[in-house]
Amino acid sequence: MEYRNLGRTGVRVSPLCLGTMMFGPWGNSDVDDSVRIIHAALDAGINFVDTADVYSGGISEEITGRALKGRRDDVVLATKFFMPMDPDEPNHRGGSRRWIIREVENSLRRLGTDHIDLYQVHRPSPDTDISETLGALTDLVHQGKIRYLGSSSFSGSQIVEAQWVSRDRHLERFVTEQPPYSLLVRGIEQDVLPTLLRHGMGSLTYSPLDGGWLSGKWRRHGASTPTSGARPKARFDMSSPDNQRKLDAVEDLALLAEEAGMSLIELSIAFIIRHPGVTAAIVGPRTMEQLEAYLPAASLTLSDEVLDRIDQIVAPGVTINPDDNSYGDHELLPAARRR
Repeated sequence: MEYRNLGRTGVRVSPLCLGTMMFGPWGNSDVDDSVRIIHAALDAGINFVDTADVYSGGISEEITGRALKGRRDDVVLATKFFMPMDPDEPNHRGGSRRWIIREVENSLRRLGTDHIDLYQVHRPSPDTDISETLGALTDLVHQGKIRYLGSSSFSGSQIVEAQWVSRDRHLERFVTEQPPYSLLVRGIEQDVLPTLLRHGMGSLTYSPLDGGWLSGKWRRHGASTPTSGARPKARFDMSSPDNQRKLDAVEDLALLAEEAGMSLIELSIAFIIRHPGVTAAIVGPRTMEQLEAYLPAASLTLSDEVLDRIDQIVAPGVTINPDDNSYGDHELLPAARRR
């Protein structure tokens, strides 16, 4: 497997990053099986693992920590904070110094490690000054508890603001961004990916199969429902006009994959990791069979003809269903638009 530079950090990572959201009650509750899947991914050459405190209420981090015992030094380990960890406690969430300093200790304990390679804020917060978040994360770097900082689901302007604050206040900067990206969700091509390239940042993109839409599971004559309670059901409402357009695109993409001699899954992941602004695509298997279906994409190269056909099916920079975007939510709420 080839390895790539993670931005300008000097760290080398695999083009596939193992996502662990499906390990635990949200997906695969069999701990031993989840550990086997993680070991298989590492044995296949994946050296980049991404999790989050909120996945299955911390259980995903615990499973990940158990699987990495004895192999921790060979893995670039990423996790995230921000989402509510206790719905009844208003301060057990967010990007405040108070929460970050506390929650990093919880993640370190669950992961069974003394440091986190990449600590990412899971979402931007309109209520928290970015300097508050960056200041706390900078202190954790100085303490040796984290190595690098990352963001997730930041818009282009939020990425730039964070870079400027780091420069002006002499704080550690975000070296990565984690945005959604797939054949059906291409909005980041217009702004986020070019911004990352300009600032020398790496990217680990999530949902390369768009939550199952590109796995072959949802087709025009065989629509189903999500298997995980972690997935917003509104995104799978097949009566939605936007989702009807997605079903049409999936049919065309599936035919293109067949003509190119690969599976729809392989086409989808290969497309993501060949963009110059993408460092790695996060793949989140629930079963060993799913992992095995993802791995071949790492060695595939799509021809210009195939890429042109993809652009005809879904235009560059277009997200067919805006609900699939995970940034810009606050700016589009009525309270932010009414005048």
